[in-house]
Amino acid sequence: MALSDSDHVQAAVLRDLRHWLEKAVIGLNLCPFAKAVHVRGQIHYVVSRATSADMLQPELAHELRALADVDPAVRDTTLLVVPDALLSFFDFNDFLYQADRLLHALDLDGVLQIASFHPQFQFAGTAANDIGNATNRAPYPTLHLLREASVDKAVQAFPQADSIFEANIATLELLGQTGWDALGIGRSVPSPPPLPAPPQTARRRGTIRR
Repeated sequence: MALSDSDHVQAAVLRDLRHWLEKAVIGLNLCPFAKAVHVRGQIHYVVSRATSADMLQPELAHELRALADVDPAVRDTTLLVVPDALLSFFDFNDFLYQADRLLHALDLDGVLQIASFHPQFQFAGTAANDIGNATNRAPYPTLHLLREASVDKAVQAFPQADSIFEANIATLELLGQTGWDALGIGRSVPSPPPLPAPPQTARRRGTIRR
């Protein structure tokens, strides 16, 4: 049976994400805990076709419940990838507050947590082209759903966990932009056309999270 266009898009998005995970997150050791769950096949990948935050929210709720309910030995963590929505980092950053409220509403605060990656990620107080921002940059807007118990266990096994951020910045500064570009990390799926601008003359921008 021939694959549909949607199937081709999903396959391409997953290839891009796995390439980023293997070459950057694991290859550069940006997360010392990622390799084990990757090798054991405990990462659940979901490609959302949501085109707005309102469409994404119920999908996020579903994946949060599913992760909480499944055996950690089968699924330890979930990567929810959003290739067609929240392409602006400011919009994505605003959605993270909705995601935190959803976690609380589902009574999963303290059970799960949500980390985030975005192709335009920018730490507060940095320039857009600061190579350190690449520590949190992925090919597509991505929500990383983690178990609090797994995070606590990983931290216990890695006493220097507080130094990971500084070590990652040092790694990327040593690599440089040329080295990062050579990893070939990026989206191979064309971005959707921009949505029409809203009718208001100004819009609120949330604080960039660090």
